[in-house]
Amino acid sequence: MIERCFDRLFQIALVAIAALGINACAKTAPKGEAPDDAFSYTVSEGKNLNSFVLDRNVAAHLLLRSGHDPRIVVAFPAGNSGVGVWFDHLDQDVAWRLDGPLESVIVKDPKGRPLYGVRFRASVDASHLSIKQGVLSNIRYLRDYQAISQFPPEVTAAMTVQGRSIFYQRDRLDGAPGYELKIDVLEGRISKGAILAPSSGRISLEILAASGDTPLTPFNEADLLNEHAADDPAARNALRFLAYREKFLAGSWRFNTYFGRDTLMSVQLLMPVLQPAAVEAGLNAVLARLSPSGEVAHEEGVSEFAVREHVRDNLHLGDTATLDYGMIDGDYMLAPVMGHYLLDNPEGRERALAYLNGQILDETGTAKTEYVGDALVRNMRHVIEKAIPFAADPKSATLVSIKSGRATGEWRDSEEGLGGGRYPYDVNAVFIPAALSAIAKLYEAGMLDRYLTSADREAFAKAGAMASVWREHAPPLFSTTLDAGAAKAAISTYAASLGVDAGPALAAVGEQQVSFHAVSLDAAGAPVPVMNSDEGFALLFGDPPAADLDAYVAGIMRPFPAGLMTDIGLLVANPVYASPEMQSHFTKNHYHGAVVWSWQQATLAAGIERQLKRADLPADVRDRLSTAQKTLWTAIKAARDVQSSELWSWDFKDGHFVVVPFGADSANVDESNAAQLWSTVYLAVQPPK
Repeated sequence: MIERCFDRLFQIALVAIAALGINACAKTAPKGEAPDDAFSYTVSEGKNLNSFVLDRNVAAHLLLRSGHDPRIVVAFPAGNSGVGVWFDHLDQDVAWRLDGPLESVIVKDPKGRPLYGVRFRASVDASHLSIKQGVLSNIRYLRDYQAISQFPPEVTAAMTVQGRSIFYQRDRLDGAPGYELKIDVLEGRISKGAILAPSSGRISLEILAASGDTPLTPFNEADLLNEHAADDPAARNALRFLAYREKFLAGSWRFNTYFGRDTLMSVQLLMPVLQPAAVEAGLNAVLARLSPSGEVAHEEGVSEFAVREHVRDNLHLGDTATLDYGMIDGDYMLAPVMGHYLLDNPEGRERALAYLNGQILDETGTAKTEYVGDALVRNMRHVIEKAIPFAADPKSATLVSIKSGRATGEWRDSEEGLGGGRYPYDVNAVFIPAALSAIAKLYEAGMLDRYLTSADREAFAKAGAMASVWREHAPPLFSTTLDAGAAKAAISTYAASLGVDAGPALAAVGEQQVSFHAVSLDAAGAPVPVMNSDEGFALLFGDPPAADLDAYVAGIMRPFPAGLMTDIGLLVANPVYASPEMQSHFTKNHYHGAVVWSWQQATLAAGIERQLKRADLPADVRDRLSTAQKTLWTAIKAARDVQSSELWSWDFKDGHFVVVPFGADSANVDESNAAQLWSTVYLAVQPPK
């Protein structure tokens, strides 16, 4: 949401900061060589034509949005900054063309300071393009404008017309090098803020887009991936665009900055194919942003967003990153992911111990006084403190809730994602017991000895027993069961409302009862009866009893709308067994509704592979798990063209589900990123041979 507007005092403060000449540009961390294998690539997805470029000086993502509401956005990982121009609604549906590759450039602003950007040519067949709004700032403000047509008034950039050029330019709010957008009309003319086509009906533009934020430090491909990584150009390109020595970015164009859970889940799944330096870069970014009490930061605000937040709060912190600790799932992901790296380190125990004893680097590449081991233990203390109440008295009221006053708290972080629930299934039934188990294993292995106090030793020695209580008692609280009759009645009604064939779903249920884990519990401890894909977490981080494994995997693998499976992927939510009102919040147009998220499929695939390595599974359970694995990979391969994007929706045509890019439909509440960090995990998660 757009933050509140500020009064005259805010404007005076900004002027004062600029007058003092404060310039706190982020520094590039010189922790490795800049890439000598520069690259560019293009992805067409729905109405969006995306083009990416990365070299020694510039990383940029161009989005050309076609349709009735065209726009041009250029996003820069440096500072999570960007420039964009939105055009008025058109009566005709138009399509952009990119006339040549993006050229990276370094230009000077009016004060002679460098701006890093791209120059490119684009054209469109349209009678006119009337400029509605230009926005130059942090991507979070461009995101706000796209979503709700608002942005902070103090970041407004005036449009200037000079001959055949339209020009926007402004310094950052603190006077630091800012942003520039220049549109040269090659074919057409400018009249009253509109670009009019010549007789050919073709408008052709040359565009320069640039930002003053200092570029991040990318990896060479050889320093990022090892020889085990899949030969998947799309995933390799997306990962290289999003992975930097300072931090990994969640996704582009909308989330070109650090997100804690995205980093942790991506590192976990990619670990077999990442070079050690890349694994440690991702983990260090998380550790460097822990709260004093050990919480994992969800998202950071950088560059102009941070400047504005600090001025609003009357703080004199320049552009020091702001950190959001509103989410809880990342708090319990860190220990399992670190445990996996440290205990199974391919270079052995000595490398793991050396890493623990290394100093953490901050976002500028400067060594902090805290060691990796100290920071990790700080997080583990937080985990144990939060886990004690349930371990002592296992009931719904002692589970870990999302934070007071919030509707979100884990990866389903849209307002509807948990269905109004307060206790998420994934956090309580999977991540907390996994974190406690990791703490116990690291403690027993002696890897934490030098970082523990005597009080820590007493608490950490109990972590294994606490994990057992959580594993045994938390999952059943989320269990939801319907008899076959009730389930089939719900399936028939819901399928009719969606216009999909209920036959395969009804046949899959037969005369069996339906069981699944609710996505969450409400404040009273009652399950929110939405079937969900978070079962994949349980398979990836835990070892469920064979009977539970069999029942719950069978449940989600049934054809939608009995389960989650479709021709084009595993849905992340299915409200078939919920009320009509609840169903209205989990549609195929909702961000966390009945849609496919690429990384959730990969999580389940990796989880099934892990479970099949168990020696304690009965033969019939193993056979059904193998069948589920084949079914899942068939669906994953069917949507390979969109595999590296964030998520996608669907239509039902001629008896089959077909891919619809999320954001292509005006009913979609948002749009997908063309490059998403945790969608690159198929570099490591591969189909069985």
